[in-house]
Amino acid sequence: MSTENDGPGGKRRSAQNSQGETLQDRLERLEKVLSDSSFVELFERHATPSWRRANQGEHRLPVATAVLLAIALQLVLPSNLTFHPTYLLPSLEGLLLVGVTIANPRRINRTSVALRASSIALIALISAANAWSTGELIKGLVNGTAGDNAALLLTRGASIYLTNILVFGLWYWEWDRGGPVARARATKSFPDFLFPQMAQPDLAPPDWTPTFVDYLYVSFTNAAAFSPTDTMPLSRWAKLLMLLQSAMAILTVAFVIARAVNILK
Repeated sequence: MSTENDGPGGKRRSAQNSQGETLQDRLERLEKVLSDSSFVELFERHATPSWRRANQGEHRLPVATAVLLAIALQLVLPSNLTFHPTYLLPSLEGLLLVGVTIANPRRINRTSVALRASSIALIALISAANAWSTGELIKGLVNGTAGDNAALLLTRGASIYLTNILVFGLWYWEWDRGGPVARARATKSFPDFLFPQMAQPDLAPPDWTPTFVDYLYVSFTNAAAFSPTDTMPLSRWAKLLMLLQSAMAILTVAFVIARAVNILK
């Protein structure tokens, strides 16, 4: 009996038992690895694009700097190109900027109905002020009352043109995928703008996500080329907003340059 157990058949059964135990151990180890939270997080990081993952939110400083620059550009315009009383809109914009900065002083990662409304109202006021200045400038150019100094006219036109870039950059940043807080929480999957890093993720850092500087660049290229360049609008509102910005930029540049050339002649 013992000889039969020690024969070739017994050896095969012993080897099978040994292999079965080894496979079971491996399956248990694999199960532990798959259930480990760090592995799950690592898998999600590689399986999900970085711009679709939740993050800690972008810094407040670039946005606040752009708003302050837009307010400063409004203040340097002459009174005939500003909404009266002259300091009303800049003062309201400054108060709203202080409020949203206090709510999110370092990173933009908290939101509420009041905070969201304040942020939109801030951008809307800057837009209204710049639209008013654009209209007054074009009206003055058409009527021939915008002045006879070419250098001064180009300076005023440049101020309005730069404000146009800032304000539309703020709009793109505020509305894309529900706004900066919604992007930080990754609550919406479908973007309104297709950045090159989204189409070619291998060319971007692992944690890349669009921030205000990216939207400001989109605004600048749209105002300079009068059309999208490397970043494509996907949603209808994004297309219409870029169309409006291009139209305003074309009107400003065309009227200002034409009048300045006429003065120089």
